[in-house]
Amino acid sequence: MSSTTEAAAAAPRQWRARARRVHAFAAALAVLIGLLVIPPILSLVQMSFLQTGPRGGFAGYTLDHYRELVGEAGFLTVLFNTAAFAGAATLISLVIGGALAWLVERTNTPLKRLATLTAIVSLGTPYVLYVMAWLYLLGRSGPINQAWRALTGSPDVLVDPYTLPGMIVVEGFLWSPLVYLLMAATFRMANAEMEEAARMNGATVPDTIRLVSLPLARPAILALAIFVFIRNVESFEVPALVGIPGDVRVLTTDIYLAVKEFPPDLGHAASFSVIMLFLIALLIWLYGRVARQADRYASITGKGYRPRPFDLGRGRPAAGAAIAAIFVLVLALPLLALLWMAATPFIGPVTPGALAHLTLDNFRAVLTAPNYLDLVANTLIVSTFAATTAMLVTGVAGWFAARRKPGGGLIDQLATVPLIFPGTVLGVAAIDLSLRLPFPLYGTIWLIGITYLVRYMPYGMRYSYSGVLQLHRELEEASAVSGAGPAQTFTRIVAPLMSPALLAGWLFIFLIASRELSIAVLLSGPGSQVIAVAMLDLWQNGQAGELSALGLLWTLLMVVVAGLFQFAERRNTRKTFG
Repeated sequence: MSSTTEAAAAAPRQWRARARRVHAFAAALAVLIGLLVIPPILSLVQMSFLQTGPRGGFAGYTLDHYRELVGEAGFLTVLFNTAAFAGAATLISLVIGGALAWLVERTNTPLKRLATLTAIVSLGTPYVLYVMAWLYLLGRSGPINQAWRALTGSPDVLVDPYTLPGMIVVEGFLWSPLVYLLMAATFRMANAEMEEAARMNGATVPDTIRLVSLPLARPAILALAIFVFIRNVESFEVPALVGIPGDVRVLTTDIYLAVKEFPPDLGHAASFSVIMLFLIALLIWLYGRVARQADRYASITGKGYRPRPFDLGRGRPAAGAAIAAIFVLVLALPLLALLWMAATPFIGPVTPGALAHLTLDNFRAVLTAPNYLDLVANTLIVSTFAATTAMLVTGVAGWFAARRKPGGGLIDQLATVPLIFPGTVLGVAAIDLSLRLPFPLYGTIWLIGITYLVRYMPYGMRYSYSGVLQLHRELEEASAVSGAGPAQTFTRIVAPLMSPALLAGWLFIFLIASRELSIAVLLSGPGSQVIAVAMLDLWQNGQAGELSALGLLWTLLMVVVAGLFQFAERRNTRKTFG
């Protein structure tokens, strides 16, 4: 038998061996992801039916937790508050963020860089810090109510932030930068020909927006509205810092208070959590249905497409003023409020006399206290661990899913499951699971890191999946024809080419993990606190000045990290793609 014949006979055996290895790896990957995402669901469901004895041991199963929940006098009020808070805040975010995205991406407005600056700095700002800034601005001694009293002579306040409307306004401002980033991609890819045709036929700018721009973006806007609504339902920072002092209860704060009372009422928290799981799962199903309608509104038709900006003409100054106003409202005012609180020895109104007492003592306290270095280290460790592990796992998982390899559909579904978990709900499940382990995990930074990994895995999956879809299959086919196995193809061809998507996903997860509060506040112990939990403790202890200094320094660090990372990403992209 010739060598050519032997090689031909050996080829099928090699292909079968490779197929078996791919199937085995897919099974192992599905098991790994399943072990991360399935136990929290089972734990919550079991805990919600669990009855404990006088000594805290197992005493059977019961429906009492659900009966007590439904029978509570304020249960319907909590549901109404949650829906009203999430819905109205979503509307504010869409109006501000959507208007900013349209102006920046679809028009020739000036001051576009202010919008990008607002989004980047906001991504690096912990939500606790942002909420605290608005509580000062809208507070009784804040500049807004101070100006109102000076103008009217009234002893009353114009606004009270510790109300449901106050919660809605702060949450709406908080989410508008992210809405801008998500809507910008939609408007950036919109075809300008339809808008130009409308203008040539006599339509005004408002008519063009109402009759052309918004209808074309309708599925993206609706899908984004559902997504932001889900995140507002899951929100913790605003309900905890504003709602609890104002006695405005929502689902997340009820879960938090049930866990924090002594002894913890985990059954009550779990029953609340299961209801939230069903609600979020229903909304995610609706989100998927809406997102699948996007192809019907495609406007990019081929080589003739050019993303030309919309000429505002005499409206350019007004558009620039709108961007400047949003910049001041969303970013400049909160930062100025934080600077003022950080530079004053005690929190008080903004007056000329207070200028004589400006000090850097709060910054010195933060920079010289050794415990803050521990907080920074803990935060960087858990955020880096979550981002790195998530992108390593989802990088391979996204390849399997996008290329429809064996088990790819199951892997994709498993990696998307954590979307149904609000942070407080996942935290409750992590408490229960960690207490059942034979080794001590509760109260360590590793439990926080693993829980972050589970929570943010879906985000890594979307980045990886999109990155693979941008690569043509012929590259992998050429690698296989040349004799490379699946592992070699992925590590030497696919991974380097999708590195921009992997790096972008890593940065996004790192930034949001570094400011996560709802999970960390439930899981952190004396030696495992992170920056967000420390900020909450400082606020509750009345140390607003020191908190402001810490938050500003941390925000500056995160902005520098994001800037350096983006520089490295652009350099890597040029090196990879030329």
